[in-house]
Amino acid sequence: MAARRALKAVLVDLSGTLHIEDSAIPGAQEALKRLRSAPVAVKFVTNTTKECKRTLFERLKKLQFDIAEDEIFTSLTAARNLLEHKQLRPVLLVEDSALEDFQGIDTSDPNAVVIGLAPEHFNYQTMNSAFRLILDGAPLIAIHKARYYKRKDGLALGPGPFVTGLEYAADTEATVVGKPEKTFFLEALRDLGCSPEEAVMIGDDARDDVGGAQNAGMLGILVRTGKYRQGDEGKINPLPYLTCDGFPQAVEHIIENLL
Repeated sequence: MAARRALKAVLVDLSGTLHIEDSAIPGAQEALKRLRSAPVAVKFVTNTTKECKRTLFERLKKLQFDIAEDEIFTSLTAARNLLEHKQLRPVLLVEDSALEDFQGIDTSDPNAVVIGLAPEHFNYQTMNSAFRLILDGAPLIAIHKARYYKRKDGLALGPGPFVTGLEYAADTEATVVGKPEKTFFLEALRDLGCSPEEAVMIGDDARDDVGGAQNAGMLGILVRTGKYRQGDEGKINPLPYLTCDGFPQAVEHIIENLL
């Protein structure tokens, strides 16, 4: 890892770190206000594919978070950017509520498969159609490959098992566009005008949030909320820069030790 520089930016995961569905993590709103008062840029990065960015933003505003819509960088945005760059016509295996972020993308006569979290569409017929397209040469694009995520009623399967099933059946490898891919973090930092060595990531996913950020050159702070399970910090190498109880404690550490 390159030598550390003065901290300029903090990237913050959303689901599991600031909120779980329609409930805020205790103390998260106040901690975000405190972080806003520090001399660092703040950006919110998420792999969520359950809803479009506008709906996610409205959810966060209802929870009284001090967030602007253009501060949210999603893996849906990264997927759209890739489709436009390669001029692909995808089958979109995402929730209907996420389709708004793909408005204007040509989906006629598809020649690519894009897969996110789409419980309502993960049935045999739909998956088999995607499988056949991939066999015919269509690239498989995974918005992310999270194993599971946190809901109010407990942990739930993420898109990762379904992406892996298609990879196995079609003997192919998906292009992943969201966390933990290095390109995702670099794209999130680009308009903040700072390098990875000048940034820290806060999240509840040891592999996708913290491991991905640290592989990109950032510091990673793992919080014990959301999908976190005991021992998760030991699943990545190098270990997280810091593991703490929650977002408020992460902000406290940043202000007291990194600025």
